[in-house]
Amino acid sequence: MKAVGYTESLPINDPKSLQDVELPKPMANGRDLLVRVRAIGVNPVDFKVRQSAAAEPGQFKVLGWDAVGEVVATGEGVSLFKPGDQVYYAGDVTRQGSNAEYQIVDERIVGRKPASLSDAEAAALPLTTITAWEMLFDHLGLEQQQPGNVHPTDQVILVTGAAGGVGSILIQLAKKLTGATVVASASRPESREWVESLGADFVVNHRESLQRQVEQLVSEGKIAPITHVASLNATDQYFDDYVALLQPFGKIAMIDDPAELDVMKIKPKSLSLHIEFMFARSMHGADDMQVQHDLLDTVASLVDQGVIRTTAGKNLGLINAENLRAAHTELEAGKAVGKIVLEGFEK
Repeated sequence: MKAVGYTESLPINDPKSLQDVELPKPMANGRDLLVRVRAIGVNPVDFKVRQSAAAEPGQFKVLGWDAVGEVVATGEGVSLFKPGDQVYYAGDVTRQGSNAEYQIVDERIVGRKPASLSDAEAAALPLTTITAWEMLFDHLGLEQQQPGNVHPTDQVILVTGAAGGVGSILIQLAKKLTGATVVASASRPESREWVESLGADFVVNHRESLQRQVEQLVSEGKIAPITHVASLNATDQYFDDYVALLQPFGKIAMIDDPAELDVMKIKPKSLSLHIEFMFARSMHGADDMQVQHDLLDTVASLVDQGVIRTTAGKNLGLINAENLRAAHTELEAGKAVGKIVLEGFEK
């Protein structure tokens, strides 16, 4: 099968950093599905793994943790899907990824593809959807309401780095499923416009003082004080702002990897800090792995009902090494708006 892989961690401008290769087609056993991949999304985890983890000796490592495709075979323990089913999923960071024509993936972390979306549009959603859902409901503990019947609450969530993949779906979930007020951070005109189109109630510029801007919104009576923070990048840079802005017993959920963080700063307000890692369940074979299947199915229904929209920002074309290197380059620069997707393989 065609695939894109690498053997050693190299700068993305090196042609060997990602290479077009031919690999054996895998086989499904147990609760695994064999999926023919049709479209993929690209995430910061892709370049982070590429930069830090070389392949096993004599092997190619295949990245990719967002895919849409068709189930073509199932293991003997599969009960949720059958060949021919159209699916979407984020996969498991400990296994070979979706930058290949075929991939095996545990059925318990796979959802039904939203029928109303194209393959590329759907490929933008899985990893960021799981991440955003777990941040909002598992970590931050926001109350989930019924779409179309959402009542305002006194909760106010600050979302930093809101124009990226996770922020693009988190804003929608927060607005459509909770009564919280959403304050999103974005700096460029195109990113501000993007987060406003997704439902952000207010937008602040993370290139300037978050504390000053948010305190001004509070003093003008436009929002209540911040109760929750979804920190999607540069947590160490904004941590003091979070501590200053949050109400006592407020909550911070983060997804990035700061080298240092003085967590004792949160003690005087009895704040709580949560770290979201959407691969935790699959990596450790958690007993409740299937909740990710369930939430992907739920979001597929919300998409098909017109409640949630795709977060695809740019389609870079065919799944090959050249286009994936371009995707990694853009993500490493930190300027992507929405999700980068690719679709199909050379015949």
